[in-house]
Amino acid sequence: MKFLESSRLARVPGLVHGFGQRVAGTREAAREAARATFGEAGAVFFLRQVHGCAVVSPPWTEPPDADAGIAKERGVLLGIETADCLPVLIVDPIHRRVAAAHAGWRGTSLRVAQEAVRALAREGSSPADLLAALGPGIGPCCYEVGPDVESAFGEAGSRFFVRGPGTRKHLDVTAANRAQLEEAGIPAANIDAIALCTRCRPDLFFSYRRDGAYAGRMISVVGFSKSSPS
Repeated sequence: MKFLESSRLARVPGLVHGFGQRVAGTREAAREAARATFGEAGAVFFLRQVHGCAVVSPPWTEPPDADAGIAKERGVLLGIETADCLPVLIVDPIHRRVAAAHAGWRGTSLRVAQEAVRALAREGSSPADLLAALGPGIGPCCYEVGPDVESAFGEAGSRFFVRGPGTRKHLDVTAANRAQLEEAGIPAANIDAIALCTRCRPDLFFSYRRDGAYAGRMISVVGFSKSSPS
């Protein structure tokens, strides 16, 4: 399994992270590949993602229904699975905590990334110290949506919709999450994004919009290595 890195997160000592590319096989095989890749750093915990905004904290034995997690200990890594939705990784380099969120249009309209920031803040993290990286997701070039999606974002979210070639608008889910992270207190200079559209790049990524119900999932991982200093 190959992973893309955020240049901003890569500079944090002891942090391991990556936005996974597509691999052949089942979703469980992809999970096992991610666990093997990061096995020396710690255990990877996955969620049962339901397109909501609940935030949970591992460890657990069975994946809970949630779309964001926070990890407060070394060796506890968070895994997010996507196939057009946006993986959002958030790092507190001071207190050495991390959060990860799965942000499709539903999760974004529910501000799941902001909920992850709030969960870190409740543990004592300052949003001004946080770093964030937005991974590959479906871009506004391809993300045609209906009026129900526009309605879910409301008037305040209208700036994240652009005109497409047809009658429907396109959603810029990366711009929406970036703005929400800034609203939550993360400085704009602390937010990184990998500007690759999953639907446009079948050589690198799965895409639910392109491949349908049989699309696989990419895996993104973040956490502080168990061998890193406390």
